[in-house]
Amino acid sequence: MTEETEPGSLTRVRKFKDWVHDYVSFSPWICSFIDTKHFQRLRYIKQLGVSYFVFPGASHNRFEHCLGVGHLARLMAMHLKTSQPQLGITDQQVKCVELAGLCHDLGHGPWSHLWDGILIPRALPGKRWKHEDASEMMFDDLVETYRPEITPEEVIIVKALIAGDKTRCPLGNEKPYLFEIVANARNGLDVDKFDYIARDCHAVGDRGNLLISSARVIDNKICYDIKDANQIYELYYTRFSLHKRVYNHKTTKAIEYMVLDALLAAEPYLKIASLVDKPDKYVFLTDNLLNKIEESTEKELEPARAIIERINTRDLYRLVDYKVFSHADNDMVRRNITPARIVEVAKSGSLEGVDEELVLQLTEDHVAVNVSVLHYGKGPSNPLDDVTFYSKQQPDVGRKADPSDISLLMPAVFEEVWLRVYTKDCQFFGLIQAAYRQILRMLQPSEGVAAPDEQQHEGAVTPKESDNPETMVKLWTPSTSLDSLLSTPPMSSRKLSASSLADHRSGPGAGPSPSTGSPRALGPGPSGDQLHRPSTPIASNTVGTNRRSRSFGRNPSFSDNAFTTVPPNFRDVSPSRKPRSKRAREGEEGGSVPAKKSRIDGVGKS
Repeated sequence: MTEETEPGSLTRVRKFKDWVHDYVSFSPWICSFIDTKHFQRLRYIKQLGVSYFVFPGASHNRFEHCLGVGHLARLMAMHLKTSQPQLGITDQQVKCVELAGLCHDLGHGPWSHLWDGILIPRALPGKRWKHEDASEMMFDDLVETYRPEITPEEVIIVKALIAGDKTRCPLGNEKPYLFEIVANARNGLDVDKFDYIARDCHAVGDRGNLLISSARVIDNKICYDIKDANQIYELYYTRFSLHKRVYNHKTTKAIEYMVLDALLAAEPYLKIASLVDKPDKYVFLTDNLLNKIEESTEKELEPARAIIERINTRDLYRLVDYKVFSHADNDMVRRNITPARIVEVAKSGSLEGVDEELVLQLTEDHVAVNVSVLHYGKGPSNPLDDVTFYSKQQPDVGRKADPSDISLLMPAVFEEVWLRVYTKDCQFFGLIQAAYRQILRMLQPSEGVAAPDEQQHEGAVTPKESDNPETMVKLWTPSTSLDSLLSTPPMSSRKLSASSLADHRSGPGAGPSPSTGSPRALGPGPSGDQLHRPSTPIASNTVGTNRRSRSFGRNPSFSDNAFTTVPPNFRDVSPSRKPRSKRAREGEEGGSVPAKKSRIDGVGKS
């Protein structure tokens, strides 16, 4: 960071060297907010949370991200002010937009979204809290503590700009487009994304794009040059790609669950979740929370310390299986595939080839199920539908773009549901996978989800999804017969008993499993009789596929993931990894830890 004096002035402008935007400059007024413990706290909160354990370059913090967003917010506001003077944007309004960008993430907790997205809902069930609320709380406390030169009216404007809510102050009616700079509720195209996509891409070795020079206000909306439409699409795609490859990386999620379990184990003693409404305490909550637990000596924190030791020695929760679903199946997946149902099926007696001793030991605390909804920024909709464009020939006319104005190679679907099932103890790997797949076979995809070769042509009428939860949520529980399930129309609700699964697996008509090496054919769909009678034992979980060939998009139930298939009695053992901590070594050398005892350490010991 450097300081310099503006020509003809004693005002010192401070410049921060940023590895994304090069030098970023801030006035003394903005720096009066930077030089506070509330803002400096962001130096100790990783932008990508525990992704740093997977991507060593992702070591950047909320501090530099907020500097970047403040910098881009000022650039955007100044660009609109100078390129369109008729808008009447004032210097005060530019300052408020810049400050909103700077302070928009003041409320993030340790490990960023892990705190508000996972921990708080688990530690404080029923509490409606998100980091945006905490950002306003911390901003109010900053103003109260340090008394910077800011009027009550400006405080209201800044908080409204942070929220992207133009209804909260008169400026929202006067200049609504200013509320699309920091937090754009209309189409998600804002400087927050401009910075974090560029910064996160840089950290993991990709490249991002900036679009500020293309912005123009038309009809009180920020619009972009049609020639930049593909670049805007790439930004939305990059957002999706980062969520898919980085933010939701399988190992990142495994470590998130381990951090969550460590914090929940420490919560009864430390009471950290209760600090979210206390700014004087919350200001000291950062990523070093794990270090504080690790260096503690209290007996009550031993279970949490044991989990942290597993993170440090890379003894992580293991990914058992994964699958991508249509967004229409989101509720069905969340209701049916849970740790409780997986354990229930594992103990139902319906699985072949499993270790019965492990079945007795398995509990819900050994299983983690992650369901992530991934999209381009506007749920199942194409985000470009909400972006307004102008052209060089008509710079004052904003209009929506037709697909033929941009590209005909955009996807037909913009949202998917990604399911991952984890085991917290590697000895339960095969058992958990077998139970999960038993549930999967009983579920049926939502009607109207066409296979790639069945996608309707442009202009065709698309069936409207039913609003009836009985048809949209195909809830399965082990409580009715398999035959009644298989004879029920796909969109009806149904229940299945675990005992009937055991009866069915050896019942008549159960033919031998196909060869483990034979690929799934892409032939015509099955006949009606085939849909109602499985040709192989439904509980079998041998390596490879154990069900007949079907064409994509016509399956009466979901297929197994051939890339992750293991035998039901498979126990994942880490190659060349021996116990490295003193605690684990003493357990093995002294014989005090039985060979089949759970190694989950402090989380649901059986």
